[in-house]
Amino acid sequence: MTDSIKKIQLNDLHEALGGKMVPFAGYNMPVRYSSDIEEHKTVREGVGVFDVSHMGEFMVKGPKALDLIQKVTSNDASKLIIGQAQYSCFPNEKGGIVDDLIVYKIGEEEYMLVVNASNIEKDWNWINQHNDIGAELENISDSLSLFAIQGPKAIEAVQSLTSIDLSTIKFYHFTKGDFAGVNDVIISGTGYTGAGGFEIYVKNEDAERVWKAVFEAGKDFGIKPIGLGARDTLRLEMGYCLYGNDINDETSPLEAGLGWITKFTKDFINSENLKKQKESGLEKKLVGFIIQEKGIPRAHYPIVNTSGEIIGEVTSGTMSPSMGVGIGMGYVNSEYAIPGTDIAITVRNKNLPAKIEKLPLYKK
Repeated sequence: MTDSIKKIQLNDLHEALGGKMVPFAGYNMPVRYSSDIEEHKTVREGVGVFDVSHMGEFMVKGPKALDLIQKVTSNDASKLIIGQAQYSCFPNEKGGIVDDLIVYKIGEEEYMLVVNASNIEKDWNWINQHNDIGAELENISDSLSLFAIQGPKAIEAVQSLTSIDLSTIKFYHFTKGDFAGVNDVIISGTGYTGAGGFEIYVKNEDAERVWKAVFEAGKDFGIKPIGLGARDTLRLEMGYCLYGNDINDETSPLEAGLGWITKFTKDFINSENLKKQKESGLEKKLVGFIIQEKGIPRAHYPIVNTSGEIIGEVTSGTMSPSMGVGIGMGYVNSEYAIPGTDIAITVRNKNLPAKIEKLPLYKK
């Protein structure tokens, strides 16, 4: 593995658009084009496009494809129909999470797994290590580009580019079809913003053509390119976990509030121990919170109770552009994990009062 930073297909285009490029997960990525707040509001209120081509994609095929996916993921992929996607995670043997991912059922014996950019190599090794049953695996990460067209105006902005009625694509469902004159594009009702919209998977050789067509079609709707800075504030307002912050090799999916993707109706890696953890009760839980005074929480800031005793730690924090207050997520001792509980976040040696809130933090 080289230490050199990898470039996504449209790297030069983003630089030409004035994108501020930063190293992220081993890739040179646009973090912003204008301002994080402006880009955040564009997605919440209109439509914006993220180039998230750094994400990883693995194909799992053949008669043993489902068996392998069932073994390495926590959710029940047997429930998927063709054209449906599922959020899941790879549990490890010690109770933590190798990565979170989306499983797409493309055909009867064909699936696509979409994983985090920072974990492509780790995940690929993990799946191969557990593939003792002969599923066919292919890492296609370097040949695909992925654009997230997000926001309430996403459908009307790009409907002219496809013969598919975009309004019929339900959340976590997808279809394959024509888009911007390119065939076999995966158009998926997914995205990590909570603002609605799509993610489209295109071959690298078609990426520039599709990107430009999207911006041409969307110009009357105020479409803009959006960087990773706004992606982070958007997902945090929704309470979506970010791997490396809110979940990692040490955090259990149950502690992270991912019990809904942890199905004990089947056996998977470490399912026995996770089942025991569920039965014996969780010591800590991931919660969302809103700061009641002026102040911005950041990762690793202590979370304290009203007596000032440390009860946990912030994993993600920001100033919410939609709400104008400091928000965050973090793990706290379970007895404090009830919405409405008063806590405080230690910001620069000062305990700022905060409240545990039910996710999502941003209520539309």
